[in-house]
Amino acid sequence: MSIKLFADSASDLPLSYFEDNQVSLIPLRVYIDEAEYEDLKTIHPKQVFQEIRAGKMPKTSQPSPQDFHEIFTEIARSNQSGIYIAFSSALSGTYQTAVMVHEQIKEEYPDFDLTIIDTKCASVGFGLVVKAAAELLQKGATKEEIVQDIEFRSQHMEHLFTVEDLDFLARGGRLSRASAFLGGLLNIKPLLHVEDGKLIPIEKIRGKKKLLKRILDVMEERGVDLENQLIGISHGDDEAAALELKSLIQERFGTKDFYINMIGSAVGAHAGPGTLAIFFLNKKK
Repeated sequence: MSIKLFADSASDLPLSYFEDNQVSLIPLRVYIDEAEYEDLKTIHPKQVFQEIRAGKMPKTSQPSPQDFHEIFTEIARSNQSGIYIAFSSALSGTYQTAVMVHEQIKEEYPDFDLTIIDTKCASVGFGLVVKAAAELLQKGATKEEIVQDIEFRSQHMEHLFTVEDLDFLARGGRLSRASAFLGGLLNIKPLLHVEDGKLIPIEKIRGKKKLLKRILDVMEERGVDLENQLIGISHGDDEAAALELKSLIQERFGTKDFYINMIGSAVGAHAGPGTLAIFFLNKKK
């Protein structure tokens, strides 16, 4: 039985990745004024950041139950096996909706073989989990091997990031334990991470130089074999900052492999321009 991989656009991989690597894209929705867009398919992240800079406040929503129903029914009818790798359930209802639709379809197709995994990851951290799964599929791994790898990476993926304006995260309800961080952030840079799928502030740091050094310090505290890992970096339309962080990581840890991409439209609508994030494993098999 062939295996189909699915992932949603909050993995912040480019559209070309999905087209070239046997991964089916499930796009989240982005709304600007009265217009509705499908993340990656009908809107590019750069447009979202440009709209935010122009004073617009994009909104987002998860894929509709109908979207999942059509995709999952097609797999059930074709008697294929599927794995849906999902955005953190603490940040979106996408995972819960997929589970609900899966249960409905199994009433009609009781042998439907679909595994849905809540990665509790976001952005390129989520994307690194998807990339590893796709590589295993291409190498002929079994479904059990792929699922085990997804679960391991999801549990051990570190997210460290900073944003230009915490108000974006606060307004969207994506930020936890943030009250002490809001307001009066003149040259104060927040450092956050993901804990059990939620966005959690760690500390406030004055100045970009100190912030980047602190990110590297935390990487050293939490990471393992950073020289030989694939390190992910995502940015809110600020490639220069991403490349600066890459250079600092190379200099300190000797890291060889990086995956750098702009934050996608759905995640970017909440994180805002100037966001900078780093992703790495805190444990290796």
